[in-house]
Amino acid sequence: MVQQKSPKYLAKLISYMLGNKPAEFGLVPDRDGFVKTKEFLKAVCEEDGLGYIRESHIHEILITLSDPPIEIKDNFIRATHRDKLPGHSLAQTLPKLLYTCVRRKAYPFVLDKGIFPMGFDHVILSSMPEMAERMGKRKDRMPILLTVQTRKSLEKGTLFYEAGDTLFLAESIRSGCFTGPPLPKQKEAAIIKETLPEKKQQKIPGSFIMNLRDKNKKTSQHKKTNKEVAWNKDPKKLKKQKRTPPPWRQ
Repeated sequence: MVQQKSPKYLAKLISYMLGNKPAEFGLVPDRDGFVKTKEFLKAVCEEDGLGYIRESHIHEILITLSDPPIEIKDNFIRATHRDKLPGHSLAQTLPKLLYTCVRRKAYPFVLDKGIFPMGFDHVILSSMPEMAERMGKRKDRMPILLTVQTRKSLEKGTLFYEAGDTLFLAESIRSGCFTGPPLPKQKEAAIIKETLPEKKQQKIPGSFIMNLRDKNKKTSQHKKTNKEVAWNKDPKKLKKQKRTPPPWRQ
């Protein structure tokens, strides 16, 4: 069983995540330092031994500590001390490649139209593919990892902003400026007509089966007469079985 941390320990950790190094945990606060509470909980649960954290633990910090280092407003959370929080400035130096993830269902659209923000104000990219996958799994269990060529994007007018040591923001990434895995080939549907043997109808006690045959066709089910039986027998056997006529007929 995982030993739960004290509210004081959690308050210190959350203050560091939201007020010092949010990019280290794949978080991008807005201009006021707020992060969606739901997004923050996903990030903190990824840390070792903290998978049990729920919103109730955050409220416990606000109640038990006299001077809590965090605050909640509607569905957002932020640190009260944000002096060390990095701003969103225009990126001066960019790596050649950046990485981001998209949902599998959206991938065909992304290949055709480009990458656009999904749930955020900007497209979030990372210089580390591991971090991009970590963030992508918060939206999809098996996200599609895309590699963005920053040079091509700059040539098409894309502006990149820094959001920490390893995270970058962009309004969108145009088609042709990134690469990803090929779409799975759609298998052609082959219709094969097979003549299946007719199944024997199972008779259920107390039921009957309707005869749907043509009424014009005679389907006699009566017992065969003696003549019909005799016709089918061997003539030699019939001679042996022939009785002698009575005296009054001779």
